[in-house]
Amino acid sequence: MSRSDDVLKVHRLAHTGGSAALLEWLAGRLGGWAGVVDAEEGRGPESAVRGVAEMNARGVRSAILHGAGSATLLFALDGGRALAAVLSRPHHPEASTLLADAAVPLALVLRAEEAARREARAALAESRAREAVLHLLMNGRLSTARQIAEALGPTLPEPMRMYVVECRTGQRGEVTRRCEELTGGRAWIVRCPVYVRHLIVLVPADLAAASADHDPLAGALVEVAPDCAVGASGEMCLREAPAAYTQAFHALAVARGRDERHARFGPGPELALAAHGAGAGWAEALLAPLHAYEPRRPQDPGAQELRATAHAWLNFTSHATRLLKIHRNTLAARLRLVETLLGLDLARLGDQAALSLALRLTSGARPGGAAAAAAPDLDEVLRDPRLTAWARAHLRPLTGPDAPSGARATVRTWLAHDAQLVPAAAALGVSVPGARKRLTRVEALLERSLLQSPSARHDLWLAHRAEELAR
Repeated sequence: MSRSDDVLKVHRLAHTGGSAALLEWLAGRLGGWAGVVDAEEGRGPESAVRGVAEMNARGVRSAILHGAGSATLLFALDGGRALAAVLSRPHHPEASTLLADAAVPLALVLRAEEAARREARAALAESRAREAVLHLLMNGRLSTARQIAEALGPTLPEPMRMYVVECRTGQRGEVTRRCEELTGGRAWIVRCPVYVRHLIVLVPADLAAASADHDPLAGALVEVAPDCAVGASGEMCLREAPAAYTQAFHALAVARGRDERHARFGPGPELALAAHGAGAGWAEALLAPLHAYEPRRPQDPGAQELRATAHAWLNFTSHATRLLKIHRNTLAARLRLVETLLGLDLARLGDQAALSLALRLTSGARPGGAAAAAAPDLDEVLRDPRLTAWARAHLRPLTGPDAPSGARATVRTWLAHDAQLVPAAAALGVSVPGARKRLTRVEALLERSLLQSPSARHDLWLAHRAEELAR
C-alpha cells in the first residue's frame, strides 16, 4: 500500500472505530505491538514505558530505542503520553513514517473519547443527584432537597402536580426534551430509580391542566410514542410528594387501559386525611420503638434510615433495593430489625397495612414517642366513624352497577391470602392468569394499581377491616 492509502485508512479508522480500532490496525500493519503508553501509569512493554519517561525528561517529541532483537518507536502525544510500537528488527522501513502520520489523528480521537467519558460521568452524576433529591422528597427532607435542586436547576415547583410517564427506555430522552419544551424548562424531571421505563415529572401547578378530562401536557407526552402512558396526581405541595407519587402511579394504571393513554388521579377520600384525627396517637405509639432506636455501631442504620427502608419496601417490595442502592441481604436484615423493634410480622398483609398507615400518619423519627399502653389499637382506630365512611366510599365501586360479578369476593379472597396471587387463585378455583385478569378489571373499577407496586393492597385491607368492624 502507498503512504496515501495508509493515511486514508488511519483517518477512516480514527473516525469510525476510535483509538482501539486504529491501534489494532497499526499493530497488524507493522507486525508488532502498538499502543498508547503513559509513563506515570506504567502500563505497556517495559522498553516503551522507559522510553516515554526518557522523552518527557528530555523534552523531545520522538525517539527510537534499540534493544536485543527489537526496536521501540515513540511519538509524543499530549498529557505526557506517547504512541509506541515495539517491532522486531529489522522492522519495516516506513514504520516511522506511518506512526508519525497516525500520531495526530490518534491524539484528536483520544481527546474526543476522553471528553465523551467526562460527559458520561457528568450525566451519571446529575442523574444520581436527581435521584437523591427524589429520595429526600419522599422522606420529608425538603430543605436539603431544595438546596440540591437549586444547584441542578430548575427549582422544585410548589404547588405542583406529579406526572409518571411510562415509555420505552430509548424514548426517555425525547420525552424529557418534549416536556422541557412544553413547560419552558420549569418542570423538574428525574428518571425513576425503580422502574427503568418511568420518568417522574414535577410540573408547576399553573402549567398543569385544571381539568382531568383535558390535559394538553399529558396528551403531548403520549404523542411522543404510541406505547407511552401518563398518570397525573392532584395539585399538591412538596411535603406531600409521597402521596403525589402514589396518586400518579395509580392514575398510570388507569391510563394504560384508556384510548387516550393518560389519566388524572380519580377523586376520592384520602386515607391519611380520614385517619389522622383518630390514628395519630396510635401511629406514634406503634412506631415509638423504631423512633427511639439507636444503632450499636456508627455504620449501622439509624431510626430514620430504618423508617425509609420500611417505607420503600412497603411501596416497592423487592425493588426497594434499586431505590435505596443496597443489597437484597441488607434489605432483608433491616426489615428483620424493623419487625423485631415493632413486634410485627411483615409477611402478613395486615401487619404491612398497619405499618403503612402508621408511616403515613407520622412525619419522621422522633425519640420519646407516646407510650404504647396509652394508645388505642388499630381496630379501635378503624372503628372511628370517619374511617367507616372512608372505607365505604373506597369499596363502593366493587358493588356498583359497573362492577363485574364476584369482584368483591375476588378482592376479599386475594386479601385473605396476603395479596399473593397463586394461593388466591387456588382458593378462587381459577388459574393464576384468570385471577390476574379479574384483579386487572378491579384496578379499572377502583382506579388504583393492585398488581404492580406501589399497590393499593394496604388501603384495601384497611377498608375491608374497617367495614367488618362497622358491621
